[in-house]
Amino acid sequence: MCSELNDRCVVPLDMFKLNSTPSNSVSQVTPPIRIQNDLHKQQYAYIDAVCYEKQLHWFAKFFPYLVLLHTLIFAACSNFWLHYPSTSSRIEHFVSILHKCFDSPWTTRALSETVAEQSVSVPLRKSRVLFSPSGLSTNTSASKQSLHIGQSNMETGLESPTSSVLDKKEGEQAKAIFEKVKRFRLHVEQKDVIYRVYMKQIIIKVILFLIIIAYVPYFLTYITLEIDCPIDMQAFTGYKRYHCVYALAEIFQVLASFYVIMVLFYGLTSSYSLWWMLRSSLKEYSFEALREKSNYSDIPDVKNDFAFILHLADQYDPLYSKRFSIFLSEVSENKLKQINLNNEWTMEKLKNKLVKNCQDKVELHLFMLSGLPDNVFELTEIEVLTLELIPEVKLPPAISTLINLRELNLYHSSLLVDRPALNFLEDNLKILRLKFTERGKIPRWIFHLKNLKELYLSGYIISDTLSTLSAVQSPAPGFQDLRNLRTLYLKSTLSRIPQVITDTLPALQKLSLDNEGNKLVVLNNLKKMVNLKSLELINCDLERIPHSIFSLIHLHELNLKENNLKTIEEIISFQHLQNLSSLKLWHNHIAYIPAQIGALSNLEQLYLDHNKIENMPLQLFLCTKLTHLDLSYNNLTFIPEEIQFLTNLLYFAVTSNYIETLPNGLFQCKKLQTLLLGRNSLMTLPPLIGELTNLIQLELVGNHLEVLPPELEACPSLKRSCVLVEENLLNTLSPPPTERLQTCLDKC
Repeated sequence: MCSELNDRCVVPLDMFKLNSTPSNSVSQVTPPIRIQNDLHKQQYAYIDAVCYEKQLHWFAKFFPYLVLLHTLIFAACSNFWLHYPSTSSRIEHFVSILHKCFDSPWTTRALSETVAEQSVSVPLRKSRVLFSPSGLSTNTSASKQSLHIGQSNMETGLESPTSSVLDKKEGEQAKAIFEKVKRFRLHVEQKDVIYRVYMKQIIIKVILFLIIIAYVPYFLTYITLEIDCPIDMQAFTGYKRYHCVYALAEIFQVLASFYVIMVLFYGLTSSYSLWWMLRSSLKEYSFEALREKSNYSDIPDVKNDFAFILHLADQYDPLYSKRFSIFLSEVSENKLKQINLNNEWTMEKLKNKLVKNCQDKVELHLFMLSGLPDNVFELTEIEVLTLELIPEVKLPPAISTLINLRELNLYHSSLLVDRPALNFLEDNLKILRLKFTERGKIPRWIFHLKNLKELYLSGYIISDTLSTLSAVQSPAPGFQDLRNLRTLYLKSTLSRIPQVITDTLPALQKLSLDNEGNKLVVLNNLKKMVNLKSLELINCDLERIPHSIFSLIHLHELNLKENNLKTIEEIISFQHLQNLSSLKLWHNHIAYIPAQIGALSNLEQLYLDHNKIENMPLQLFLCTKLTHLDLSYNNLTFIPEEIQFLTNLLYFAVTSNYIETLPNGLFQCKKLQTLLLGRNSLMTLPPLIGELTNLIQLELVGNHLEVLPPELEACPSLKRSCVLVEENLLNTLSPPPTERLQTCLDKC
């Protein structure tokens, strides 16, 4: 770096040591001290090192390292969010999903349908012009317009919806993308980690840029070629001052100037990024423009990190966000589900699901599907449609093709009904069954079914729903609009019979309420339902027969199953119900039958099974119109002889009692068709059993019988398959004639 005088270093004049004498004296010139100008290389190296360390400015010495340090800080700030686990995982996952969304055939199909729907929405007035005298020019313009639309589709790379058929594999892939997008949105939209990290690293870059711009140009002046180095080492070399040259000064000046320009450009870029982030809220992303242009109006706006990532994607290509939005739309997802569902449920597969139910009606039962296959609407023979565990079923106008549909069952399924479909159901549907999975409200569309005759509601129905559906309180559709409703079944947990039912459905003929073991407190409003013919209060924790029932003069059937009845002394009041023909008091805790039972002369069916009854009062046999009498699962020990007065008896059951003998009067009930005597203590079966010529079913299993009387074969309508008895007892009977004839033929 430094050199000797006349070689590398320049020594000032005051460095020379000269001897001088006064002018007025005799002067003697003393020769100057000899200057050594041939220093050793080690001396040059030492001087060079000392000058570099002590006289050279620190900026000139460490400039390359400063550049390296700045570069490393800039690089770390720029790439930190790509390597920080909390942000890099989200970004990589988003990029992976974004590529799949961009390449998915479903995206192309969805966007092409949007373009096609927009292209065919030509006003009707233009189509009418085609028939005018100037139709040629109009037709030509329409052709040009369609040509332009076709070219637009080719430019955007979209296929027409008719040409893009989604196969099963592509449908499953698109379905998987929908699930990934849902999970990604749920995970990312909750936080703003990426936004905050990106903002912080930009702020750091801008601050570093300002610092660099502030000090680098100032210290750049300290990088000079020539450096004056005063060093006190005369005793070592003979000189005190050296003129040094910094050989890298010029190249460092050039590089530093170029570096300042690059930092300035990079800093302006970072400043623009900071301005871009601060000028608007990047933590919210709206698809409003896309919703207006497309038919996917349900694309939701997103926030936090999800919104910020989409803003970044827009800076690269807005098409990415547009394609990604297809997988945020529930409408798009439902369309995909429908396509996959149609591919899975072909017409042949649906026909195999058709069955005849117990009412001899053609029924289609669909279970745990993602929707309703379109091919269902081609099965015009369907009379009963049952949908179970199918979320968000949508009935399209195509349901009008099911001209034989009269009954609809929805079990733990939600139904969306279009207006044309609702018009069809309003005219054709007669029976509707709804089962709710969770606590919910009664769908409003039900109250538009003006021709509905039977309505079954089961599940946890919000009590407020029933209480607010009153015509007096609100003009909105309610029970008052179901003018043809004749049967209403409610299975829920209610404290009282809803007033809206008793007030707005006075013409109701059958009311069934299953309260699932909860106590039904208030029943006075039952008096208003004067036209009621059938009443069922099941599992309502009733301890007495409600007095309000005795006002229902048109009542034909009363069912109080599975309550907590211990006594039925109020039965005397039933004599005012002249039309009462069926009384079901089964599955209670009744200990005895009161004598007043004889006052019910019009009673035809009496069910007292599953109680604690020990005796049958003789007054019971005054009900000579009885056709069905069931006393099974009680504590009876005998049957009175007076049972012979029940000459119209068709069904008699005393299963699971303690009866040891049968009275002869029982066999005077000549019309008896079903006789259930199982699980008693019978030792013998009287031969008079043969007099029951109309007997169809006989149960004897669980007794102490040793043999069956041969007179049993005198019952012509009784088949062996309808005799419920132990196999060894059945073998005591002689074989039927066909078997005997076959035996004879075998012997011959």
